[in-house]
Amino acid sequence: MAKSTGGGWLRRLFSRSTAERLDPTRDDLVIVASCFDDAQACSAVLDDAARTRPEWTDSADVVLRHHLLLPSHHVEDAAAVAAQDGYEVGPSADLPDTAGYRPQVDDGVALVLQRVQVLDALHCSQERSRMAGLAQRRGGVVLGWDALQPAQSDAATG
Repeated sequence: MAKSTGGGWLRRLFSRSTAERLDPTRDDLVIVASCFDDAQACSAVLDDAARTRPEWTDSADVVLRHHLLLPSHHVEDAAAVAAQDGYEVGPSADLPDTAGYRPQVDDGVALVLQRVQVLDALHCSQERSRMAGLAQRRGGVVLGWDALQPAQSDAATG
């Protein structure tokens, strides 16, 4: 049997996780993409985010936040279930003040679930769907999602 030197594919597989992860508590995080409209596709949102300031960098980690509204007695359970997929409860966040439908939930409590990941349209759609199911099974709703990355200086962006 051949002996691997240097770790090979296993090292490459795990080298990303040993790189410094984005700290979700950084002070310089800005929203680079967001969607609070169920009808808007993640791919369209991310296409726009790549062309507008602050620009989303598709190869870099983001803090992906999902904004839910749940009955208060389901918040802990929802957070525990989401934690199985690497989500943690994030700080409350101001939502965009957009006109239109705002769902009501009896005894509704805002919950932000967040995790650090590299974001693409497929995984964004999957996570959006997962959060919708999580909220619906508990009598709540998902208000939307946003993604944060460190602000880029004008010198760094060209």
